[in-house]
Amino acid sequence: MHRALTSVFIAGLIAAPVTAALAADGPDITIYHARDNALFQPGQGAVDSGYAMVREQRRVGFEKGTQDLVVGSLPDYLEPEAISLHFSGRHVRVLAQRVLLATGGNDALLGQIGKPVSILGANGQVLVKGQLERVDRNGTLVIGGDVFGPTVVRHYSAVKLISGEAGTGSRLQVRLQADAGGHAEATLSYPTHGLGWRAAYTGTLQPGARCRMRLTAEASIANRSGRDWQDADIKLFAGQPNIQSRYSGPRPMMAGTVSRALPVQQSIDAYRMYTLPGRVNLPDNSVTLTPLYAPDTLDCEREWVFQTGSAWTPPQPITEPSRHANPVSAPVIGELRFTAPKTLPAGIMRVLAAAPDGSLQFIGQDNVPDTSRKTPVSLTLGNAFDLHATRTRTHFQYDKANDRIDEAFQVQLSNAGDTPRTISVIQHPDRWSQWTLTSSSIKPARQDANTLVFEVDVPAHGSATLDYALQYQWTPVTPSGASR
Repeated sequence: MHRALTSVFIAGLIAAPVTAALAADGPDITIYHARDNALFQPGQGAVDSGYAMVREQRRVGFEKGTQDLVVGSLPDYLEPEAISLHFSGRHVRVLAQRVLLATGGNDALLGQIGKPVSILGANGQVLVKGQLERVDRNGTLVIGGDVFGPTVVRHYSAVKLISGEAGTGSRLQVRLQADAGGHAEATLSYPTHGLGWRAAYTGTLQPGARCRMRLTAEASIANRSGRDWQDADIKLFAGQPNIQSRYSGPRPMMAGTVSRALPVQQSIDAYRMYTLPGRVNLPDNSVTLTPLYAPDTLDCEREWVFQTGSAWTPPQPITEPSRHANPVSAPVIGELRFTAPKTLPAGIMRVLAAAPDGSLQFIGQDNVPDTSRKTPVSLTLGNAFDLHATRTRTHFQYDKANDRIDEAFQVQLSNAGDTPRTISVIQHPDRWSQWTLTSSSIKPARQDANTLVFEVDVPAHGSATLDYALQYQWTPVTPSGASR
């Protein structure tokens, strides 16, 4: 049978001198803002998401002369061209390096390439010994040969490792030149995918007639990199520098939390960075939450919107009577507006409201863009259940001789809820750019070149009606381009 991730890897009892790079202190990781929701969701999702810069201190043991070093415990999704191992002193030099990228279920054997192994059968018998030369995705192994050539092994039960360590993820092979044997501190730096963060906001509407909201802001940090990160110093980078991602693949997700202390905020170039307090553990396949700001209570505004059409200017007057001939029923959309009390990095805001029994219930969510302090934020929470609206055309006349159209509408609104509502009816005169509101049962609250907004009060368990009429007028153009 083929063996991949389910193979049993047995560390050998025979000690052999090997060159190894062991982690010293915890890593320093700068995690960039992620726009892909798949990074934070369970089930199928692209791993070609997120971006982070990692700096690690590794204590390296070496001998005098030229030798090969294998650096393990790396994430799956490295950028090979950008990885660097640097020694501060001049007595150790890096001559060349090679990145062995993760290949899936056989990652645990990548670090053993070039080392002696024993391949065991189902009864524990040794099938073949020799140097591991290649590991294929389907579990096939190539063992270095003697005068008869290499051996290809497809059916085996376990691999006995004579030296080194078993582990998943990518590995770095480095050729060193050392003037003398000993140990030295080296800085390993590289970018990786599979790490990303975004802001997670919760707005809890406060009871009472006045719109007030308690806003909490947290950072949601996803680790789908194929590696656990222990005792890491974390910096969260806010903004959208241009990043080219490379890798993809599915990963599951679990959740976690860290200290509730607040991060330190700093500006860097035209971006913003949050340094988390203390060291943080980020287990693989996890999403970790940590506060961005202390909770804040602020004023807000609720609005319910009925809108038909869109603002645009046709290239010529639209005279067809069939346009707007049929009644239009569209949902009444619930919206929430507030002014950002602080700089808000992009993320998702979930809004909660109290039920009659006092429990908090979810009433909608929307994306928050990167927002500066004191900048308005508008969120669309969803379709209202108790509010309904229909627009019906009540009059149409096209006066071709005078290049004029008269058109009238009626908007019927109903409210099945226990609370009176004010519905913003947004209409767009869209037959031509030159138009006039000739009459309306309610004076418009706002009006511009292509939009009319009416604020209509609808009582609880009641209804309301809005009537308005438009007139379009234009000057025809002769074939030569001169006005008639």
